[in-house]
Amino acid sequence: MSASHGITRDPEPTTAPLLGEVADGVFAYIQPDGTWWINNAGFLVGGGGVVAVDTCATERRTRAYADTIARVSGGAPVRTLVNTHHHGDHTHGNYLFPVATIVGHEETRAEILRQGLRDYDAVWPGVAWGDLRVAPPFLTFRDEVTVYAGDTRAEVRHFGVPAHTTNDSVVWLPDQGVVFTGDLVFNGGTPFLLMGSPTGCLHALERLRALGAHTLVPGHGPVCGPEQIDVTAGYVRFVIETAAAGRAAGLSPLDTARETDLGEHAALSDPERLVGNLHRAYAELDGRDVDIEAALLDMVVFNGGRPLSCHA
Repeated sequence: MSASHGITRDPEPTTAPLLGEVADGVFAYIQPDGTWWINNAGFLVGGGGVVAVDTCATERRTRAYADTIARVSGGAPVRTLVNTHHHGDHTHGNYLFPVATIVGHEETRAEILRQGLRDYDAVWPGVAWGDLRVAPPFLTFRDEVTVYAGDTRAEVRHFGVPAHTTNDSVVWLPDQGVVFTGDLVFNGGTPFLLMGSPTGCLHALERLRALGAHTLVPGHGPVCGPEQIDVTAGYVRFVIETAAAGRAAGLSPLDTARETDLGEHAALSDPERLVGNLHRAYAELDGRDVDIEAALLDMVVFNGGRPLSCHA
Protein backbone atom coordinates (compact mmCIF):
# COMPACT_ATOMS: atom_id res chain seq x y z
CA MET A 1 0.00 0.00 0.00
CA SER A 2 1.32 3.47 -0.73
CA ALA A 3 0.29 6.96 0.26
CA SER A 4 -1.11 7.56 -3.23
CA HIS A 5 -2.89 4.28 -3.75
CA GLY A 6 -4.61 5.20 -7.00
CA ILE A 7 -7.99 3.74 -5.99
CA THR A 8 -10.86 6.20 -5.86
CA ARG A 9 -13.70 3.89 -4.81
CA ASP A 10 -14.72 4.79 -1.26
CA PRO A 11 -17.27 2.24 -0.09
CA GLU A 12 -19.65 3.12 2.70
CA PRO A 13 -19.16 1.09 5.86
CA THR A 14 -21.58 -1.80 6.15
CA THR A 15 -22.96 -0.15 9.31
CA ALA A 16 -22.21 3.23 10.85
CA PRO A 17 -19.81 3.24 13.83
CA LEU A 18 -21.41 2.83 17.24
CA LEU A 19 -20.39 4.97 20.21
CA GLY A 20 -20.92 3.69 23.73
CA GLU A 21 -20.01 5.25 27.07
CA VAL A 22 -18.74 2.20 28.96
CA ALA A 23 -17.83 4.20 32.09
CA ASP A 24 -17.97 7.87 33.04
CA GLY A 25 -16.00 9.69 30.36
CA VAL A 26 -14.83 6.43 28.76
CA PHE A 27 -16.06 5.74 25.24
CA ALA A 28 -15.87 2.70 22.99
CA TYR A 29 -15.87 3.44 19.26
CA ILE A 30 -17.17 0.25 17.63
CA GLN A 31 -16.96 -0.21 13.86
CA PRO A 32 -19.25 -2.95 12.53
CA ASP A 33 -18.91 -5.48 11.15
CA GLY A 34 -15.49 -5.96 12.69
CA THR A 35 -14.02 -7.98 9.82
CA TRP A 36 -10.77 -7.35 7.95
CA TRP A 37 -9.39 -3.83 8.59
CA ILE A 38 -12.55 -2.71 10.47
CA ASN A 39 -11.33 -2.29 14.03
CA ASN A 40 -12.53 -0.74 17.26
CA ALA A 41 -10.99 2.24 18.99
CA GLY A 42 -11.96 4.41 21.93
CA PHE A 43 -11.17 7.46 24.01
CA LEU A 44 -11.12 8.87 27.54
CA VAL A 45 -12.28 12.44 28.19
CA GLY A 46 -11.12 14.43 31.18
CA GLY A 47 -9.20 17.41 32.44
CA GLY A 48 -9.36 19.45 29.25
CA GLY A 49 -7.83 16.75 27.10
CA VAL A 50 -8.46 13.36 25.55
CA VAL A 51 -6.57 10.06 25.59
CA ALA A 52 -7.39 8.12 22.41
CA VAL A 53 -6.89 4.38 22.05
CA ASP A 54 -5.94 3.46 18.48
CA THR A 55 -7.00 4.95 15.16
CA CYS A 56 -8.51 3.39 12.02
CA ALA A 57 -7.39 1.78 8.77
CA THR A 58 -8.29 4.52 6.30
CA GLU A 59 -8.15 8.28 6.18
CA ARG A 60 -11.93 8.54 5.85
CA ARG A 61 -12.64 6.30 8.82
CA THR A 62 -10.09 8.04 11.03
CA ARG A 63 -11.44 11.48 10.17
CA ALA A 64 -14.92 10.28 11.17
CA TYR A 65 -13.45 8.97 14.44
CA ALA A 66 -11.67 12.27 15.11
CA ASP A 67 -14.90 14.18 14.42
CA THR A 68 -16.72 11.99 16.94
CA ILE A 69 -14.06 12.64 19.59
CA ALA A 70 -14.29 16.39 18.98
CA ARG A 71 -18.09 16.36 19.23
CA VAL A 72 -18.20 14.34 22.43
CA SER A 73 -15.32 16.16 24.14
CA GLY A 74 -16.49 19.65 23.19
CA GLY A 75 -13.43 20.15 21.04
CA ALA A 76 -10.87 19.18 23.68
CA PRO A 77 -7.57 18.17 22.06
CA VAL A 78 -6.36 14.61 21.81
CA ARG A 79 -3.24 15.01 23.93
CA THR A 80 -2.27 11.32 24.05
CA LEU A 81 -2.81 8.53 21.52
CA VAL A 82 -2.09 4.94 22.57
CA ASN A 83 -1.50 2.22 19.96
CA THR A 84 -2.37 -1.30 21.14
CA HIS A 85 -0.16 -2.87 18.42
CA HIS A 86 1.36 -2.06 15.03
CA HIS A 87 -1.29 -3.31 12.58
CA GLY A 88 -2.50 -0.67 10.17
CA ASP A 89 -6.16 -0.89 11.10
CA HIS A 90 -5.15 0.45 14.52
CA THR A 91 -2.35 2.84 13.46
CA HIS A 92 -2.77 4.12 9.90
CA GLY A 93 -4.65 7.16 11.18
CA ASN A 94 -2.01 8.22 13.73
CA TYR A 95 -0.88 11.11 11.53
CA LEU A 96 -4.31 12.75 11.75
CA PHE A 97 -3.67 13.57 15.45
CA PRO A 98 -0.70 15.91 14.97
CA VAL A 99 -0.58 17.39 18.48
CA ALA A 100 -0.92 14.07 20.32
CA THR A 101 1.92 12.24 22.03
CA ILE A 102 1.77 8.82 20.37
CA VAL A 103 2.47 6.05 22.88
CA GLY A 104 3.22 2.43 22.08
CA HIS A 105 5.37 -0.56 22.86
CA GLU A 106 8.91 -0.24 21.53
CA GLU A 107 8.21 -3.09 19.07
CA THR A 108 5.09 -1.27 17.87
CA ARG A 109 7.28 1.60 16.77
CA ALA A 110 9.87 -0.73 15.25
CA GLU A 111 7.29 -2.71 13.24
CA ILE A 112 5.52 0.38 11.88
CA LEU A 113 8.86 1.78 10.70
CA ARG A 114 9.95 -1.57 9.27
CA GLN A 115 6.76 -2.23 7.34
CA GLY A 116 5.87 1.29 6.23
CA LEU A 117 2.77 1.47 4.04
CA ARG A 118 2.57 -1.96 2.44
CA ASP A 119 0.66 -2.80 -0.72
CA TYR A 120 -1.93 -5.47 0.12
CA ASP A 121 -3.89 -5.26 -3.14
CA ALA A 122 -3.32 -8.94 -3.97
CA VAL A 123 -5.08 -9.91 -0.74
CA TRP A 124 -7.51 -7.01 -0.10
CA PRO A 125 -8.08 -5.11 -3.36
CA GLY A 126 -10.15 -1.98 -3.83
CA VAL A 127 -9.68 -0.36 -0.43
CA ALA A 128 -9.68 3.46 -0.47
CA TRP A 129 -6.89 3.95 2.04
CA GLY A 130 -6.62 7.69 1.48
CA ASP A 131 -3.50 9.84 1.74
CA LEU A 132 -1.82 7.82 4.47
CA ARG A 133 1.44 8.78 6.17
CA VAL A 134 3.62 6.81 8.56
CA ALA A 135 3.43 8.11 12.14
CA PRO A 136 4.86 5.65 14.68
CA PRO A 137 4.79 6.07 18.46
CA PHE A 138 7.51 8.41 19.69
CA LEU A 139 7.08 7.65 23.37
CA THR A 140 7.72 3.95 23.85
CA PHE A 141 7.80 1.49 26.73
CA ARG A 142 8.86 -2.11 27.31
CA ASP A 143 6.54 -3.42 30.06
CA GLU A 144 3.98 -0.78 31.00
CA VAL A 145 3.29 2.93 31.20
CA THR A 146 0.49 4.90 32.85
CA VAL A 147 -1.38 7.77 31.21
CA TYR A 148 -4.15 9.97 32.58
CA ALA A 149 -7.22 11.72 31.22
CA GLY A 150 -7.98 14.06 34.08
CA ASP A 151 -8.36 11.74 37.08
CA THR A 152 -8.91 8.65 34.95
CA ARG A 153 -5.90 6.35 35.24
CA ALA A 154 -5.09 4.11 32.28
CA GLU A 155 -2.40 1.47 32.62
CA VAL A 156 -0.96 0.44 29.26
CA ARG A 157 0.49 -3.04 29.68
CA HIS A 158 2.44 -5.47 27.52
CA PHE A 159 2.28 -9.04 28.85
CA GLY A 160 5.81 -9.98 27.83
CA VAL A 161 5.03 -12.55 25.12
CA PRO A 162 4.02 -12.53 21.44
CA ALA A 163 0.30 -13.19 21.05
CA HIS A 164 -1.70 -11.57 18.24
CA THR A 165 1.57 -9.80 17.36
CA THR A 166 4.89 -9.35 19.12
CA ASN A 167 3.79 -6.06 20.64
CA ASP A 168 0.19 -6.32 21.90
CA SER A 169 -0.74 -3.94 24.69
CA VAL A 170 -3.95 -3.53 26.65
CA VAL A 171 -5.26 -0.31 28.16
CA TRP A 172 -6.53 -1.15 31.65
CA LEU A 173 -8.70 1.23 33.66
CA PRO A 174 -8.59 -0.34 37.14
CA ASP A 175 -10.99 2.12 38.79
CA GLN A 176 -13.64 1.53 36.11
CA GLY A 177 -13.09 -2.21 35.55
CA VAL A 178 -12.74 -1.56 31.82
CA VAL A 179 -10.01 -2.83 29.50
CA PHE A 180 -9.33 -2.05 25.86
CA THR A 181 -7.90 -5.39 24.75
CA GLY A 182 -6.61 -4.53 21.29
CA ASP A 183 -6.62 -7.66 19.14
CA LEU A 184 -5.95 -10.05 22.00
CA VAL A 185 -9.73 -10.47 21.86
CA PHE A 186 -12.02 -10.68 18.82
CA ASN A 187 -15.76 -10.84 19.51
CA GLY A 188 -17.54 -12.67 16.70
CA GLY A 189 -14.46 -12.86 14.49
CA THR A 190 -11.75 -15.48 14.09
CA PRO A 191 -8.66 -14.61 16.17
CA PHE A 192 -5.55 -14.00 14.07
CA LEU A 193 -2.16 -15.28 15.23
CA LEU A 194 -0.02 -15.26 12.09
CA MET A 195 2.23 -12.45 13.33
CA GLY A 196 2.26 -13.60 16.95
CA SER A 197 2.16 -16.93 18.78
CA PRO A 198 -0.62 -19.36 19.73
CA THR A 199 1.10 -20.46 22.94
CA GLY A 200 2.01 -16.90 23.79
CA CYS A 201 -1.57 -15.84 23.18
CA LEU A 202 -2.84 -18.31 25.77
CA HIS A 203 -0.40 -16.85 28.31
CA ALA A 204 -1.45 -13.30 27.46
CA LEU A 205 -5.13 -14.20 27.78
CA GLU A 206 -4.50 -15.58 31.28
CA ARG A 207 -2.78 -12.31 32.22
CA LEU A 208 -5.73 -10.43 30.75
CA ARG A 209 -8.18 -12.54 32.74
CA ALA A 210 -6.24 -11.86 35.94
CA LEU A 211 -6.95 -8.13 35.65
CA GLY A 212 -10.54 -8.84 36.68
CA ALA A 213 -12.16 -6.47 34.19
CA HIS A 214 -15.94 -6.65 33.88
CA THR A 215 -16.12 -4.74 30.58
CA LEU A 216 -13.94 -5.50 27.55
CA VAL A 217 -13.63 -3.34 24.48
CA PRO A 218 -12.24 -5.89 22.01
CA GLY A 219 -10.14 -5.05 18.99
CA HIS A 220 -13.01 -6.15 16.73
CA GLY A 221 -16.68 -6.79 17.46
CA PRO A 222 -19.14 -5.62 20.13
CA VAL A 223 -18.27 -4.64 23.69
CA CYS A 224 -18.38 -7.76 25.85
CA GLY A 225 -17.63 -9.27 29.23
CA PRO A 226 -14.73 -11.47 30.41
CA GLU A 227 -16.47 -14.60 29.09
CA GLN A 228 -15.10 -13.66 25.66
CA ILE A 229 -11.61 -14.41 26.94
CA ASP A 230 -12.70 -18.05 27.30
CA VAL A 231 -14.09 -18.08 23.76
CA THR A 232 -10.85 -16.72 22.34
CA ALA A 233 -8.72 -19.12 24.38
CA GLY A 234 -10.87 -22.05 23.22
CA TYR A 235 -10.22 -21.17 19.59
CA VAL A 236 -6.47 -20.80 20.20
CA ARG A 237 -6.32 -24.24 21.82
CA PHE A 238 -8.23 -25.59 18.81
CA VAL A 239 -5.54 -24.15 16.50
CA ILE A 240 -2.72 -25.69 18.56
CA GLU A 241 -4.37 -29.12 18.56
CA THR A 242 -5.24 -28.97 14.86
CA ALA A 243 -1.69 -27.97 13.95
CA ALA A 244 -0.19 -30.83 15.93
CA ALA A 245 -2.49 -33.36 14.25
CA GLY A 246 -1.96 -31.96 10.75
CA ARG A 247 1.81 -31.82 11.09
CA ALA A 248 1.90 -35.38 12.42
CA ALA A 249 -0.10 -36.48 9.35
CA GLY A 250 2.38 -34.77 7.01
CA LEU A 251 -0.15 -32.22 5.78
CA SER A 252 0.62 -28.61 4.91
CA PRO A 253 -1.15 -25.84 6.85
CA LEU A 254 -3.39 -25.22 3.82
CA ASP A 255 -4.34 -28.88 3.44
CA THR A 256 -4.91 -29.22 7.17
CA ALA A 257 -7.27 -26.25 7.08
CA ARG A 258 -9.15 -27.77 4.14
CA GLU A 259 -9.71 -31.00 6.06
CA THR A 260 -10.65 -29.36 9.35
CA ASP A 261 -14.18 -29.18 10.70
CA LEU A 262 -14.45 -25.84 12.47
CA GLY A 263 -17.22 -27.17 14.72
CA GLU A 264 -18.22 -24.62 17.35
CA HIS A 265 -15.97 -22.04 15.67
CA ALA A 266 -17.76 -22.20 12.31
CA ALA A 267 -19.91 -19.16 13.08
CA LEU A 268 -16.90 -16.85 13.44
CA SER A 269 -16.26 -14.42 10.59
CA ASP A 270 -13.15 -14.63 8.40
CA PRO A 271 -12.62 -18.41 8.74
CA GLU A 272 -9.71 -18.26 6.28
CA ARG A 273 -7.61 -16.97 9.17
CA LEU A 274 -7.29 -20.60 10.23
CA VAL A 275 -4.73 -21.04 7.44
CA GLY A 276 -2.54 -18.21 8.68
CA ASN A 277 -2.93 -19.41 12.26
CA LEU A 278 -1.81 -22.90 11.26
CA HIS A 279 1.21 -21.48 9.43
CA ARG A 280 2.27 -19.83 12.68
CA ALA A 281 1.49 -22.90 14.82
CA TYR A 282 3.48 -25.18 12.48
CA ALA A 283 6.42 -22.77 12.60
CA GLU A 284 6.26 -22.70 16.37
CA LEU A 285 6.35 -26.50 16.49
CA ASP A 286 9.30 -26.53 14.06
CA GLY A 287 11.19 -23.72 15.79
CA ARG A 288 11.35 -21.54 12.69
CA ASP A 289 9.94 -18.28 11.37
CA VAL A 290 6.97 -17.83 9.03
CA ASP A 291 6.77 -16.55 5.46
CA ILE A 292 3.98 -14.04 6.07
CA GLU A 293 3.33 -13.32 2.40
CA ALA A 294 3.08 -17.02 1.53
CA ALA A 295 0.65 -17.57 4.41
CA LEU A 296 -1.55 -14.68 3.26
CA LEU A 297 -1.63 -16.05 -0.28
CA ASP A 298 -2.56 -19.50 1.08
CA MET A 299 -5.49 -17.80 2.79
CA VAL A 300 -6.59 -16.47 -0.59
CA VAL A 301 -6.31 -19.98 -2.05
CA PHE A 302 -8.39 -21.34 0.84
CA ASN A 303 -10.94 -18.63 0.00
CA GLY A 304 -11.46 -20.21 -3.40
CA GLY A 305 -8.81 -18.08 -5.07
CA ARG A 306 -10.81 -14.93 -4.37
CA PRO A 307 -9.25 -11.96 -2.55
CA LEU A 308 -10.37 -11.62 1.04
CA SER A 309 -13.44 -9.51 1.68
CA CYS A 310 -12.83 -6.06 3.14
CA HIS A 311 -15.31 -3.21 3.61
CA ALA A 312 -12.86 -0.67 5.02
